[in-house]
Amino acid sequence: MLNPERRMLRTMQTNPSHEWTLAEVLEACQWTDQAVAAGAGHGLTNAGFVKTNEEHQETIRVAQEGQNAVADGLLEARVWNWICSTEGADMAGLQATFQRHEAGPGVGLLKRLGVQLESGSFMAQDPDAVTSEIAKRTEFIAGLPAPIQTLDQTMLHHFQSRKGLVESVVMTTRTWTITPMGQSVEAAALVEQQSVSEITTELLQSDAWKDADFRSFDVSLESTTPRTGRSHPMQALIERVRSIFLEMGFSELVDDYVQTAGWNMDALFIPQDHPAREMQDTFYLENPASIDLPKDLTDAWGAIHEHGGDTGSVGWGGAFSEATSKKGLLRTHTTVNTIQYLAENPSEPCRVFSVDRVFRKEAIDRTHLPEFHQIEGIIMEEGANLQMLVATLKTFYAKMGYPEVRVRPAYFPYTEPSLEIEVKWRGKWLELGGAGIFRPEVTEPLGIASPVLAWGMGLERLAMLVLGLDDIRQLYISDLEWLRNQPIL
Repeated sequence: MLNPERRMLRTMQTNPSHEWTLAEVLEACQWTDQAVAAGAGHGLTNAGFVKTNEEHQETIRVAQEGQNAVADGLLEARVWNWICSTEGADMAGLQATFQRHEAGPGVGLLKRLGVQLESGSFMAQDPDAVTSEIAKRTEFIAGLPAPIQTLDQTMLHHFQSRKGLVESVVMTTRTWTITPMGQSVEAAALVEQQSVSEITTELLQSDAWKDADFRSFDVSLESTTPRTGRSHPMQALIERVRSIFLEMGFSELVDDYVQTAGWNMDALFIPQDHPAREMQDTFYLENPASIDLPKDLTDAWGAIHEHGGDTGSVGWGGAFSEATSKKGLLRTHTTVNTIQYLAENPSEPCRVFSVDRVFRKEAIDRTHLPEFHQIEGIIMEEGANLQMLVATLKTFYAKMGYPEVRVRPAYFPYTEPSLEIEVKWRGKWLELGGAGIFRPEVTEPLGIASPVLAWGMGLERLAMLVLGLDDIRQLYISDLEWLRNQPIL
């Protein structure tokens, strides 16, 4: 028996026929915390020394919006008072006096009371009835909190149909009576003493443990499962992808979100009139609106785009705009960073990857987000070929747990040949990304002589596959219960 239980039982023995309320227990035991009394009563009840009596009372009280209504007046009351006190009250005046989120709902509430809007002006066949009903509503909400059975049910249903005005709470009242078993407990057993719940080194080194009262524990009871911190599924997946690429001998590349249209598109041989250049696909910036680029670089891109330069290509035709190339934007893919890395190291073989954010002006739905992550990888070395690219992709997906991979022909402006990557999932082939070998129009202006293998895929789409989701938005909803139930990746 714990000390609070001893004190409460000793107190109740002084008046064994009395039904003790919470307030009486708190006062008699000299406690201020209700939880101590409730806990002691629960322990005594479980031991059979005390009987607990509970009464449940449903009470209606004002919610947050209801508190505002009590302080400032109901919306329909304020609108009706304005109509009655304003000569020539009309809808235009109402909208000028009240906020937008109040004017419409206020008119709707008054219409249900018989107030009509005719030729822009407010009319009521029975103004006294409107005033009377509003007064009843005001009196009702001012009288809360109150037991539900004492309230006018029609008025209660009205306020429950309006969001945020009233709420229901169930109040539990407990009283305790001592049982014959509790009365029979001797006073000596109810003397409070220090109870030891944890054995420490200091306790064992002294003789205090010999006279200590050790608290007993029922080890057969179920224990609560401790909640520990864990990585978000997206972060865990990013770390898993990183570890796989590092294991395969790649180095990670991290770079800036803000780029120029030149590096983001021109360097990748995407024509300046390509749909990807339109405002609905790209976040162009006002600050910086323009970022300087080396003149020799924009001249080289211009030659490639207009007539193919010295690559043997015919280019895209049309005039190349240097001003368009210098526009500032949020990168639409991570290839913009890998191409800059290659330009800075045109003759050094490399295997690099990145897992980072990209931005596109997409409408949010179950498969699209305006901000998402892209997995990007490149291999540049002498003798690199299509077979090496396919083998690398199959190895990556096998390590991710998807051994069945296939590729099929595709088209991208900056690679030739181009591939789309598909994996087998639940008996179906799902497209997860694109890949290919950079065209000469991309590599030759930057002084790159070796073949460059490149691929990219959306991380969120891979996450949906791994976690079995059908809505991409679920990945970024702060649903703790869902997050706790996700597998450890």
